[in-house]
Amino acid sequence: MSKTLLLSSLVVVFLVGTARLPAAQRVERASIEAIKASANQGDAAAQFRLGWLYDKGRGVPRDDAEALSWYRKAADQGYASAQYVLGLRYEEGKGVPRDPAEAVKWYRKAADQGLADAQFRLGWCYDEAKGVRQDDAEAVKWFRKAADQGDANAQYNLGTCYDEGKGVAQDFAEAVSWYHKAAAQGFTPAQYNLGVCYDKGEGIRQDYAEAARWYRKPAEEGHVIAQFRLGRFYEQGLGTSRDDAEAVKWYRKAADQGFAKAQYFLGLRYDQGKGVPQDEIEAYVWLSVSAAQGWKEAPERRDAVAKRMSPKALIEAQRRTNAFVPTKSKHRKN
Repeated sequence: MSKTLLLSSLVVVFLVGTARLPAAQRVERASIEAIKASANQGDAAAQFRLGWLYDKGRGVPRDDAEALSWYRKAADQGYASAQYVLGLRYEEGKGVPRDPAEAVKWYRKAADQGLADAQFRLGWCYDEAKGVRQDDAEAVKWFRKAADQGDANAQYNLGTCYDEGKGVAQDFAEAVSWYHKAAAQGFTPAQYNLGVCYDKGEGIRQDYAEAARWYRKPAEEGHVIAQFRLGRFYEQGLGTSRDDAEAVKWYRKAADQGFAKAQYFLGLRYDQGKGVPQDEIEAYVWLSVSAAQGWKEAPERRDAVAKRMSPKALIEAQRRTNAFVPTKSKHRKN
């Protein structure tokens, strides 16, 4: 009896025993039983699938030990996705002792089979010296393999290697090319870096309108420095019409995340009444939290505002300053 016929028979037997269940649930249980049967016969794809089901608790009780066992069975047979997941487990210490060198071993097995995720991760290990000696050239080699397969993370990292001259000769134009590929897939860090390239004219003709376009995408995703730069563009009318209210909007988003420079500029806006009604309390608060982070111009400007405030207003401003808690920041490359 062939494997296909055996699996079909198992499905039929299982359906008979679950006839009273809703149709969708019967199909799901039958499918899981078929996967188990195939996995027990040594089918690597089924072993990986079963590991994933135990890993996620889909149709079976969540069980890390069972997940790991089936992942390992598939990995030992050379199933690339299982090898990659096993590498992640060793990197994160999930169900096994954390072991970066063992993670690299499994990433390499999967990477050698052409799995883009594993190629990227192996490149990252060489870049960050995780489980292997730091080696920029090896990092570039593996980033390129994954990038050529369309992996956006690898494309971005390969772009940064060309941008910084790590493992390759510095080449801004090549960096822009890889940033474009990753940015077109919606990869936020690449979109931001591409904005910087258009902003500074690095590797491509300077174009503030394009810079603003690429800054906007990550800014809307919460990228704090993109938010600040977009605010500056609106303040100065670079690549967009000058708009004080829009400048304040983007400064505030970055300031709320704790970006000191944005907090300083937002404080200035409240002090000057540009884009917002003039408000000494708000000015004092934002200049104070900026000063607390070491922004050098902030203390003098804050003290100048304080001299104009009533004692009652100053007490309220200090209370708000002490109560300020930034949201989670999403800083990236400047």
